[in-house]
Amino acid sequence: MGLFTNFLRKFLKNLFKTKGEVKLGLYGPPNGGKTTLANKIAMDWIGEEVGKVSGIPHETREIQIKEQITIKSKKSKGKELTFNLVDTPGIATKIDYEDFLKAGLKEKEAKTRAKEATKGVVDAIKWLDDMDAVVVVLDSTKDPYSQVNITIIGNLEARKIPVLVVGNKIDLKKSDVKKVQAAFPQYDVIGISAKYGKNIDEFYEALFKVTNK
Repeated sequence: MGLFTNFLRKFLKNLFKTKGEVKLGLYGPPNGGKTTLANKIAMDWIGEEVGKVSGIPHETREIQIKEQITIKSKKSKGKELTFNLVDTPGIATKIDYEDFLKAGLKEKEAKTRAKEATKGVVDAIKWLDDMDAVVVVLDSTKDPYSQVNITIIGNLEARKIPVLVVGNKIDLKKSDVKKVQAAFPQYDVIGISAKYGKNIDEFYEALFKVTNK
């Protein structure tokens, strides 16, 4: 009964979907560059930022949304894609307040942030059911074969959500996009620098493909 109800809800959602109701989620581990990428997309197309960026893990602890972002293809004249951009908290299998102490926060603030970050992870997973497509943002200088990444991809595969994998931070020397591609061969993988805008046009073109628009 539950499966049928879920199927019916998704079917009706797609049936009555209008232009601009496509939900594009940015998912990934903490500090992969999700909010940096969200800010880049939003600034490029609507001139606004989505959220605050920080070197401390779990800076984004709540779902952040920018609605009605329309991007235009440079390859296909007249081709447009309108979506609601959903920037999610970093997914982690374990959140320890001591990690925030190491980052320089005081104990009370560290415990509060850990609690908020844990709730943020739960909310991010819940929101997956509403996503039409997901961009998984990974730090291309780090090992892609982590438990967190495997958990994220597993959740996406179980829900049959279209996925584009981004290997971010290609401006750094340790970046290895080929390793990311080898880890997730079932998906399109594109290397970018969200911070400096490198390969960002190729990323925008890839969005048309992952959303089938």
